[in-house]
Amino acid sequence: MLFRSPPFFKQGPSAFARLLFFAVLAIALLVVDARYKTLVVVRQAVGTVLYPLQRAALVPRDAALRIGDYFSTQTALLRENEQLRRDRLQLAQTAQVAEQRETENAQLRRLLDARTRAPVRSVHAEILYDARDPFSQKVVINRGTQHGVTLGAPVIDDRGVLGQVVRVFPFTSEVALVTDVDQSIPVQVLRNDLRAVAYGGPGAGSLELRFLAANADVVNGDVLVTSGLDGVYPAGFPVAKVVSVVRGASAFAQIVCTPIAAVNGSPQVLVLIPTEKIEPPPAPAEPPPDASQKRGPRK
Repeated sequence: MLFRSPPFFKQGPSAFARLLFFAVLAIALLVVDARYKTLVVVRQAVGTVLYPLQRAALVPRDAALRIGDYFSTQTALLRENEQLRRDRLQLAQTAQVAEQRETENAQLRRLLDARTRAPVRSVHAEILYDARDPFSQKVVINRGTQHGVTLGAPVIDDRGVLGQVVRVFPFTSEVALVTDVDQSIPVQVLRNDLRAVAYGGPGAGSLELRFLAANADVVNGDVLVTSGLDGVYPAGFPVAKVVSVVRGASAFAQIVCTPIAAVNGSPQVLVLIPTEKIEPPPAPAEPPPDASQKRGPRK
């Protein structure tokens, strides 16, 4: 036997009846609105009334989207700036390498021109590093006896005389620069053919003309070239330029020159190979023994 609540506790129609009623009402409203457009004004009014509420409900979402877009944009800008910096650095490095190669190519072309003008055979070489001796001005090149380099061979660059080979190894050689204090080169003034000897100067990167009379015809700007009198340096190669001439109470003028060759910046050089081997000067002949020492005691 089912329990039924008394009529006093009934709260209207059942839930199923209410569901059925509202379903039929909704379908009827849809049909009437679709056919006669009777609820357009109602929808517009309800939409107008609810629009502020909709906007208020969307404020948190829009704020979250804007914050996300801001941080996303900042991150993208940072990445783009970093990429641009890397691209700029790479372009700068590429431009630097291209400029360096252009400089090297120009120097090699000038060396080739100097090689064609040289009266003797030459060997191309590169400067590896400075010599270990801090009190001398010497460099080491990547050519030695295996490449035909000989002791005393002159070394030039695309501008002029750079130095002379002072030590030779199988695959490397040591070159004393023209500014080394132990170096000397017979030269002549290009303007008037005045002959002199250029020595490595006491100051770094300079040469000097010694033992020239105070009234010698040498002025600032004179160009010195090799005279060829020593048989080592071919004649006519630029050596130095006169930058200072001091004539005082001394019998000799103090003449300071600066080298024409790039003694501190020529990575590419030419080693001139002489056609004849340079022999050291012969030792002085011993004096003949005294005749009195040859004679024996008189009998």
